[in-house]
Amino acid sequence: MATSPCSSSGVSSSSSAGLGAEAALEIRTRSVEQTLVPLVSQITTLINHKDKPKRSDKTLQAIQRVGQAVNLAVGRFVTVGEAIANENRELKEEMSIACVEAKRAGETIAQLTDVTNLDHPESDGRITIFTDKTGVVKAARLLLSSVTKVLVLADRIVIKQIIASRNKVLATMEQLEKVNSFQEFVQIFSQFGNEMVEFAHLTGDRQNDLKDEKKKARMAAARAVLEKCTMMLLTASKTCLRHPDCESALLNKEGVFHRMRLALEQVIEIVTDSRPSGENEMAPISIYTSIKEFKNKVEGLRENLYFLSKENLSTMLELILEHTEDFTDSAYTSHEHRERILEQSKQAKMELEQLVSVWMQAQSQKTKDITEDLEVAILKTCQCMNELKRELHHAATSLAADLLRYHADHMVLKALKITGVEGNLEAIAEYTCKLSEQKEQLVETCRLLRHVSGTESLEITCIHAEDTFQVTGPQIISAAETLTLHPSSKIAKENLDVFCEAWESQLSDMSMLLREISDVFEGRRGEKRAYLSLPRPGKHNANLKALKPVKLDTEEQAKLGKLGLELHLLTSDVDSETEKWEDQENEIVHHGQSISSMAHSMYLFTRGEGLLKTTQDLFHQAEVFATEGIKLASVLTAFSDQLEDDDTPLLLLEIDKLIPVCQQLQITAKTTVQGKNATFTKVDTCIRKTKGVMTILSQVLPLSCKLLKKCGTGNGWLKSPHPWRENRLQTNTNDDSMEGKTDAFGIKSLEHHVANLTFLESK
Repeated sequence: MATSPCSSSGVSSSSSAGLGAEAALEIRTRSVEQTLVPLVSQITTLINHKDKPKRSDKTLQAIQRVGQAVNLAVGRFVTVGEAIANENRELKEEMSIACVEAKRAGETIAQLTDVTNLDHPESDGRITIFTDKTGVVKAARLLLSSVTKVLVLADRIVIKQIIASRNKVLATMEQLEKVNSFQEFVQIFSQFGNEMVEFAHLTGDRQNDLKDEKKKARMAAARAVLEKCTMMLLTASKTCLRHPDCESALLNKEGVFHRMRLALEQVIEIVTDSRPSGENEMAPISIYTSIKEFKNKVEGLRENLYFLSKENLSTMLELILEHTEDFTDSAYTSHEHRERILEQSKQAKMELEQLVSVWMQAQSQKTKDITEDLEVAILKTCQCMNELKRELHHAATSLAADLLRYHADHMVLKALKITGVEGNLEAIAEYTCKLSEQKEQLVETCRLLRHVSGTESLEITCIHAEDTFQVTGPQIISAAETLTLHPSSKIAKENLDVFCEAWESQLSDMSMLLREISDVFEGRRGEKRAYLSLPRPGKHNANLKALKPVKLDTEEQAKLGKLGLELHLLTSDVDSETEKWEDQENEIVHHGQSISSMAHSMYLFTRGEGLLKTTQDLFHQAEVFATEGIKLASVLTAFSDQLEDDDTPLLLLEIDKLIPVCQQLQITAKTTVQGKNATFTKVDTCIRKTKGVMTILSQVLPLSCKLLKKCGTGNGWLKSPHPWRENRLQTNTNDDSMEGKTDAFGIKSLEHHVANLTFLESK
């Protein structure tokens, strides 16, 4: 049994349990949150005033203003609720009761806060917020409870609208599936098109309103299926009507209808937050997520040596390594990647064994403070897991990039179209076999990409891509077989074209997906990642207590504000310069992007934000930043050796500036200091040196780009060793094509098609 719409409305009914109801509310949509949160905030303001001993005229006036504001807001809210009740008879009684309760609670709060005319609120005899300390709390509970109920009922109406729209679409689909004449099909499909447009608008609004990114991604995937399948349904049905005795045409049509029904059902599961009876949603387990959880457990040993068992950690690692077999057992993983993954897996086992040994020793000594040996073991284990994740990422993304390049010309699809029109059954069998091989490659690649996707929403996008290739491949084959059997059929040719376009579109989407996954991995989207595992005290010094990590206080952050802002502006300049390079695979660009991303993390530290939490984190990041700068200097030197241009001395001059600044930053970051003032001075120096490097980098990048163009060294020079960047230029082009997309799936094109659909070719 699916859960009732009420239970999935976006706010749980437990809100009346207490004044802290806002903490118990399960707010699932942004519209509900935006309605409820300001009300909770105003009520909290009132509650916080009730126990203050001093009450000036200003305070009393403020209390009354807030009370009146709450009452007025509730009044407007109730008016809307009553209007909704009048339009929905089945909910009118419940909605009216909730509105009456909300109105009464609002009026009670206004009465309790009417205190401006009282000289001594306690002795006047009137009941106020001061004499009845629990009265306002009770009124607040009633208000939150009743407002929540109104929101629950209103949200149920939205869900009912989506369900009703889905039911209309399903009913019309059943008619379309059974129709036997072109004339009847035209009439019904026109109605179907209008119903799909309505469903698109409703589900598009709901998708934008969802707070849960995972549900939002699932909704987007389902709506994408409906968008593409609408046109497939049209051409597949036309082909079946033209060739009613053709088995491949019938198979093609049935596949489209089945997929649309599944997508419609998924939308309803999301909006009602339910699943069919007996089914549990199996959350996909990715290696990325497993490694993250494993590292959290390992790092938790710093705080508590006894919070988990060694068997627990061993089991977690075994599960991770079991998932790596998806890579090592894949026929499409290169030998080099397979060997590196196996080697890194072996290293991970060794690091965990060493960690467990040191950990057990620390437990036996019953020490309270973390030992240096354990700290080192924790760092090594986490670093090893980072390296394993990097190897897996390289394996999946390089495979995906290679496949996308290889199939960019769509030769198999073109061959299927040509041989189909020729009616060449032997050739069509050969090319359908090749398409099946291509499909298996793409499906396997999507599975590997899911493991390294980095976010739940991207995991879902990978699953959607896998499903699309899995389903569309056989549909193209059945469409091609139909055309081969009826080579002169314009409808059969049109049908094959539509399915081939869907395949090409999914390849384009996969290209964008690959870029998004790389962006997450490199810290350009979602969580900002540290470029190396951020160590805690103890890596460079035996005296752990001397290196106790500290955070900047508010005053220190204020002192660094201007310097941090200047650094932020420089990172923006550098990012702009790297984007101007035509060859995004160039190693100079790669180092520039890495340096800029680390500088951005350091800027966030000056604001008390980001992943760098303590001064020790900052110092380690500064050290890694300096090392990356020296690597860039080395690459630039090698580049300059290949040049014979008058501007080359300018580049050498910048290189000569870059190396000493990076070396000075390294020395500063490694220098041990004691005391608050000395630590702040060290932080200030690190930020200033970082700013110096970024200033040089902002000069080096445009100069290098200019020299590269002048000397015509081409794209073969200084290729980045990171193959996951290889599809960047292609995906940028794809982004442009997405800008004009309407929020509802294919609404503009579908509305246009429905408006102009007057007859189908029937001759």
